[in-house]
Amino acid sequence: MEHEGAEGGAMTGSGEHCDVAIVGGGHNGLVTAAYLAKAGLSVTVLEKNAAPGGAALTEEFHPGFRNSVAAYTVSLLNPRVIADLDLHAHGLRIVERPVANFWPVDDTRYLLMPYGLAARQRAIAAFSARDAARLPAYDAALDRAASVLRDLALATPPNAGDGWTGLLRHAGLGRRLWKLGLADQRLVTDLFTKSAADFLDGWFENEVVKGALAFDGIVGAFAAPSTPGTAYVLLHHCFGEVNGKAGVWGHAIGGMGAISAAMAKAATAAGARIRTGAEVKRILVEGGRAAGVVLSSGEVVRASRVAANVGPKLLFRDLVAEGDVDPETRRRFLAIKTGSGTFRMNVALSALPDFRCRPGSYRQDHHGSGIVIGPTLDYLERAYLDARLHGWSLEPVVEMLIPSTLDDSLVDGDKAPKGAHVASLFVQHVSPRLPNGRSWRSIHEKEAFADLVIRTVDAHAPGFAASVLGRQVLSPLDLETRFGLVDGDIFHGQLSLDQLFSLRPVLGHADYRMPVPGLYLCGSGGHPGGGVTGLPGRSAAREILRDARRRL
Repeated sequence: MEHEGAEGGAMTGSGEHCDVAIVGGGHNGLVTAAYLAKAGLSVTVLEKNAAPGGAALTEEFHPGFRNSVAAYTVSLLNPRVIADLDLHAHGLRIVERPVANFWPVDDTRYLLMPYGLAARQRAIAAFSARDAARLPAYDAALDRAASVLRDLALATPPNAGDGWTGLLRHAGLGRRLWKLGLADQRLVTDLFTKSAADFLDGWFENEVVKGALAFDGIVGAFAAPSTPGTAYVLLHHCFGEVNGKAGVWGHAIGGMGAISAAMAKAATAAGARIRTGAEVKRILVEGGRAAGVVLSSGEVVRASRVAANVGPKLLFRDLVAEGDVDPETRRRFLAIKTGSGTFRMNVALSALPDFRCRPGSYRQDHHGSGIVIGPTLDYLERAYLDARLHGWSLEPVVEMLIPSTLDDSLVDGDKAPKGAHVASLFVQHVSPRLPNGRSWRSIHEKEAFADLVIRTVDAHAPGFAASVLGRQVLSPLDLETRFGLVDGDIFHGQLSLDQLFSLRPVLGHADYRMPVPGLYLCGSGGHPGGGVTGLPGRSAAREILRDARRRL
């Protein structure tokens, strides 16, 4: 698949006009482009990097080794988006992990969490028979809550100031929530307001079991499991499915870039144009309305509407001029809380890791799972507190995936040694801004923490450090510089109670329409938030089409 470069052919110079210009070719921008183009609008996607996909990108980071650069696993990609855009026909293939997750606890104990309720109960029973007995009721409760919130995730949130039209449009949504029984109303309230630790304390007793379940509550959140609101983050990661199987995690053959490639093919097949190497410098506003964009090259791309697939904080900090929006509204957008506490690494390995608690460097089911170093609730708590005090965790939480156990296309056998593999390390916590005058601009800081991460894995799998042939290291600053993730925030804004649903990104603009008429938000900073879901892009496209048909 080819994309037009900024300097390519008929695209040079000023004067291009389209119905919708999309700022940023991340996966949500591509989804928006595909839906709009399928509806007959002329669409131009403008991506600053050399390839579309944003953080969902695959590249070679060491000779013979390819991997997903930032985004790293599949579950939240919505089946409606897959079907609507016919992504499988455009080359997408997703395979399932053999088991869900593997938690090394110490030299002899581990929790290997398979799929299936009975198997998971057996695994948990090794730590607590009572917790194993409670698991079916816990799963059922989360399933009920997730079923309600899946409907909400597909909808445009009620927007302050919508008047009677908005009230009528969202009446069905309100009825769905009103019809919940008292027990489920309490459940949903708990999940939206409590910490993951408090929520899990009401269900389980064992610290290893609670730590394993609390992990989803801190993924992408610069927060402790005791932080109010992390129960919702836990639920957010329970929405997923792979190949129609709820709760299953998987891998896109070819890495996360394969998802973006399929979306780009769907968009271009529908008639959208994707321009790479085309960095947007500012939103063009004329007569109080978005009228296009100005590129860093000086070129003007005019458009009847503009959709921004960048974080809302970045949008109003860097791309919308101060005079184009009232000061109080701009202040609100700049005050959006950002920061995932995330550090990303990709490593080339000469061999699979050999864990003390589950020996064997030959391929086993746990090698194809999500390997999480974060054995207890207390460990997760300390990791956050350390990062707040020191700038990074002294004992970091590490989620390691070895996707080459599922996808041999990631390792080139002609360049890499026999038995080599590639691993993703998703690490928490690091502060976006280091204390005491330190900075992520320092290569010393970045490499020192990367060394600590390798030692953390090596403590559970001796020989891991020696097996590392090469590595790619991305600090929060790198994630912002390369992908526009302000403070390294993978969700474009934290999933806290004050930044969800009608409050996302800010109250009054939850319907994807920004305070500048004709300007829309189509990225993860809009409802329902982050992860490779495609849903913000889908919903933004729906609202853009609604306005286009009404000629607003």
